[in-house]
Amino acid sequence: MSAFDTADAVARFGRALVSVDTTAATGLVGELLEHGADPVVVLVEVIAAGQRAVGMHWQRGEWTVAREHAATGVSAAAVEVVAGYARRVPVSRGRVVVACAEREWHALPASLVGHALRAHGWEVTLLGASTPAARLSQYLHDLGPDATAVSCSVLGALPASRRFVEATTAAGIPVLAGGSGFGQDDRRALAIGATAWAPGAYAAVEAIAALPPVVPAAPPLPAAAVAEQAQLERAHPRLLAGLRAGWSFAASVLTGSPAVADSLESVVKDVLDQSLHAVWAALLTGDPRPIPETAAWVAELLAARGADPRLVDELGELLTSVLVDFPLSHALMTEAR
Repeated sequence: MSAFDTADAVARFGRALVSVDTTAATGLVGELLEHGADPVVVLVEVIAAGQRAVGMHWQRGEWTVAREHAATGVSAAAVEVVAGYARRVPVSRGRVVVACAEREWHALPASLVGHALRAHGWEVTLLGASTPAARLSQYLHDLGPDATAVSCSVLGALPASRRFVEATTAAGIPVLAGGSGFGQDDRRALAIGATAWAPGAYAAVEAIAALPPVVPAAPPLPAAAVAEQAQLERAHPRLLAGLRAGWSFAASVLTGSPAVADSLESVVKDVLDQSLHAVWAALLTGDPRPIPETAAWVAELLAARGADPRLVDELGELLTSVLVDFPLSHALMTEAR
């Protein structure tokens, strides 16, 4: 149970995000901590909750990307206040390296988890956003951590997360996976060879303590799926262009559409990228759910912007047709429809 009025704190933090008031946000967090609030509770119940609301503002077409990023900067400043308190906790456990795999630029979730672990006595090295596997290998050699944690919030970063897992487990080091890119259970995380999965900071604190000291190298993924995902990655610009040319919503954006809070062109790019990345994720993990989950996300985005809901089915049909030369992907799309 929180030692403070959570609803009041969330409301005050939310107002600070809306007004991009860093002083108010950091002042609130400092006030909570000075009055004895648990740093991890502040991270999860106040800052992470506020940041989820920020994401929903963009998803509903209420905020631009620029406004979303400005609010995220406020959250990052608030996290740093918590970090100052977490560093006061004596290091009593081992070292953990926390990073985002390549293509993952959302560093805040990894930062939240890293500081939650630090508050529980772990020595934590945060590598930040989009860390290439080769650089990670050097860090593992230099730091000799007891465990690593990889954060992945976008499906397009799952292939790089697999390379992160390969680099880590090849050194015998266990790896914890988390983030919305892994979905709502451990299936995708375990499929790419992670040692364990955690849905959030509280679970990460428990899971990291339960990891084995040494693990074997992650077993290889199915060769055909890996080969086809690599082909899709190389063909991504061409496939993207085909979807953009064939989807009537994209065409309408190029010819002018009603003004909304964000650029429709950037929304179209996000939708098409994510739709292709969902196929990557399904191939690599053997979990077909990213495809319908992404379709549901696209439906919400379009509904919030007043678009015809039939555009979702149109995009699904188009995606199936452009993937005709990729047999595993085409079969996944056919089964999903």
